[in-house]
Amino acid sequence: MKNLSDKSFQTRAVHAGERVPPADYTPVTTPIWPSVGYLYESMDDLDAVFGGAKHGQIYLRYSNPTTEAFENAIADLEMAEAAQAYGSGMAAIHASLLAAGVKAGTSVVAALDVYGATFSLLRSLFKSLDVNVRMVNVTDHAEVETALKETHAVVLFVESISNPLLKVADIPALANLAHHYGASFLVDNTFASPYLVNPLKLGADFSIHSATKYLSGHGDVLAGVVATSKENKSKLYELNKLVGGVLGPFEAWLALRGLKTLPLRMKQQCQNAQQVAEWLAKHPRVKKVNYPGLSDHPQHALAKSLFEDKGYGGVLSFEIAGADKAQVFRFMESLTICLPATTLGDVYSLVLHPATSSHRSLTAEERARVGIPDGLVRLSVGIESAEDILSDLESALSK
Repeated sequence: MKNLSDKSFQTRAVHAGERVPPADYTPVTTPIWPSVGYLYESMDDLDAVFGGAKHGQIYLRYSNPTTEAFENAIADLEMAEAAQAYGSGMAAIHASLLAAGVKAGTSVVAALDVYGATFSLLRSLFKSLDVNVRMVNVTDHAEVETALKETHAVVLFVESISNPLLKVADIPALANLAHHYGASFLVDNTFASPYLVNPLKLGADFSIHSATKYLSGHGDVLAGVVATSKENKSKLYELNKLVGGVLGPFEAWLALRGLKTLPLRMKQQCQNAQQVAEWLAKHPRVKKVNYPGLSDHPQHALAKSLFEDKGYGGVLSFEIAGADKAQVFRFMESLTICLPATTLGDVYSLVLHPATSSHRSLTAEERARVGIPDGLVRLSVGIESAEDILSDLESALSK
């Protein structure tokens, strides 16, 4: 900071202590940079940053040092060239679709059992903008190929592990199909996280996350992020400057802090989920369990190959035999450790009723087509003792 000794107290109160030049030390953890704007001694430097000839900070809607640190960490973990952060997972999905070329007159092929908000984004918003959307069973590659061929789609959109039915996408095979027919391949990797799989290594063009979930892991930040190529990052960056779906520095700092324990949390959550799924599969009150770690899961062998024996994720879903909505509500109200909350991927075990929450925007007919009955419960297993989680489930099921 330039010398302020000749300035008034009023002026010094505003400017003193700010804009201290770099010193010969580096903070151990990334600090929070909440500044909206940045100054340069030379206007030529500012001009160079604006023009992209020099890296630097200009305005919070463009970029931020704390947010960039989070983006760099995600790019590293996803083995990607770059990453772009957003204020939510849905903002990340929306931007990725736009960057991949979705616009009026184009077509998108997407997994039928995607997250409810993604389903509505495609079937309501994009459809209203004259985008043709074809929903398919992505485990049926012949159906996927037919859809890509007939629609001339610009995007194939899937989830690495689907929400809430836990279907596993054959990412390498689907990437080949998408690219053969000239489509970009977008993978929502929220459920698997980079701990289990890196979709870009397997042929995906975009790996998308609701960073609210496993990446942050503590239920205290709303965020989204996309890992991709430098070319696609440039498209996402320019889009984000216009639509303003930015991730703030405080949220970026929380997400970066949470990211540091991702492997520890995911390892424990995968182990707990496996134990819970096996227990539920034998319970007399449970009709069906959806979890890739079970040997009778249709994509168990595929999941074992894709995830390289690191686990099968921390989320499972199960259908309570003969239960209607009211009975499922009573079950959820009887739980004490597993918390009824509309999110997942936290250190806490969380339960959700898809029909009335994550997939509420679907009609009854659409939920039936997807395969989400009133008796279905989604359980995001936390890092608590597995024995305590099982005791809680047993107590609630007995009531």
